[in-house]
Amino acid sequence: MPSFDITSKVDAQALDNAVNVTARELSNRFDFKGSHLVITLDKKEFKINLEAEDDMKMRQLCDVLMSRAMKQGIDPKAFDFSKEAYQSGKVMKKEVPVKNGLAQEDAKKVTKLIKDSGLKVQAQIMDDLVRVTGKKIDDLQSVIQLCKTSNLGFPLQYVNMRN
Repeated sequence: MPSFDITSKVDAQALDNAVNVTARELSNRFDFKGSHLVITLDKKEFKINLEAEDDMKMRQLCDVLMSRAMKQGIDPKAFDFSKEAYQSGKVMKKEVPVKNGLAQEDAKKVTKLIKDSGLKVQAQIMDDLVRVTGKKIDDLQSVIQLCKTSNLGFPLQYVNMRN
């Protein structure tokens, strides 16, 4: 029976490359010369730690990070910029968590979307992924199109297609 998996993972190497390219670009920009900027990636917790002198530079730092991550193939929805930057001494600090893996409530949203569509497929939650099985590959491709067109608020990847 044909099946595939729906996941929401971020490639750690692509994320590391995006952070490094952002740091390199900002060190070369004229408007950031001589200013305090720090961008680091915590690979264990999938968090990006940002430090800048003021709020304007923090916003520019976030914009550059987003554009570089998009060029590395990382979906912008993977970053959680909802936390506000906070003042710590003379600098602004901000933690940006990166969503890695499908959370339980997100997996429930995906399975509900698939079951409400009326397609003849089964969706089941397995840890941090959703496995979709069906009799026809065309039904599975319809599920992929359905998930791509619906705005769920988190990035999805479709892997492990089996016949």
